[in-house]
This record gives sequence, C-alpha cells and structure tokens, in this order.
Amino acid sequence: MAGDRLRRFDFDADAYVRRVESGRCFVCGIVDGDPNFPAHVIQRDEQHIAFLTRFPVLRGYLLVAPVAHREGVVDDFTLDEYLGLQTLVYRLGRAVSSVVPTERLYLLSLGSRQGNSHVHWHVAPLPPGVPYDAQQFAALMVERAGFLDLPGDEQARLARQIGESIG
Repeated sequence: MAGDRLRRFDFDADAYVRRVESGRCFVCGIVDGDPNFPAHVIQRDEQHIAFLTRFPVLRGYLLVAPVAHREGVVDDFTLDEYLGLQTLVYRLGRAVSSVVPTERLYLLSLGSRQGNSHVHWHVAPLPPGVPYDAQQFAALMVERAGFLDLPGDEQARLARQIGESIG
C-alpha cells in the first residue's frame, strides 16, 4: 500500500476466528490490563477507552470502546452515553488525522454477538496516494493485505502523539 515501507505479515484468519468465537472479550481484556491482551492505550476515562489495534493494516488505526461491556451499538446506550462515545470518536479522528497523513478517515463499527461482541468503533486513517482499488474495504481487510510490522516503540510513540493531539 502507498506510504508503507514496513514489512507486512500474513494474517491467520482461521486462528483469529477461533480465538474471538471462543476466547475472552478482547476489549474487556484490555480494560482489565490482562497481559494476554497487550495494547497501546491512547486515552482512557471512566466511560471510554481508545487504543491502537493489535493488527494494524494502516498506520494509526485505532479502536474506541466503552469501558463497560456493551453489545448493542445503539440499543445498549442512552442518547447521552452514545453521544459521549461519538464525541470521543470525533475527537480521536481529528487527532489521528493531525498525526498521521490522512486522505480519508474511515469510521465503522464491526463485530457481532458471535465474536468481537463488545461495541467498538474503528478509526482508520487512509494515507494519501493509495490507489483507488486498494481503498475502502480493501484497505481494511487484513486478510488481503496482511498487517503492518510496526515496532512496539513506534506504536507507543503513535499512541502518545495521538493522545496529546486530542482536542
């Protein structure tokens, strides 16, 4: 992908599916500080947590979630709670776009009650120069592109820079 100079690793989608269908909720693991769920946390308060994704397909790709385990994207929130979460998504989108060159910012909620059930929002900055056929869903599909080999110190630096840029 344009802008990538780092090595990419293949993604074992079958192992991933087995893990999310039968293992512990990864967001709850991160919230609890479980060492089996390492994360570069960008921001955390009593209601929300934001962290860089463990399998980044794009530099600066982050997730935003409520601290409490919630599964209904809108049904499990009051209007004020939902607007609070979306306000943080907005602020993090602005922050990551100020830190990482971004042509388009993708925002989406994925998961299901069968796997990755904890509500979370993906905030994914598409870098400039990516050919159109490698944008949109193609840019987010780790199964297609693999994930970036971003060293832990670079991820920690990115998390810190994004956190410092939250307005």
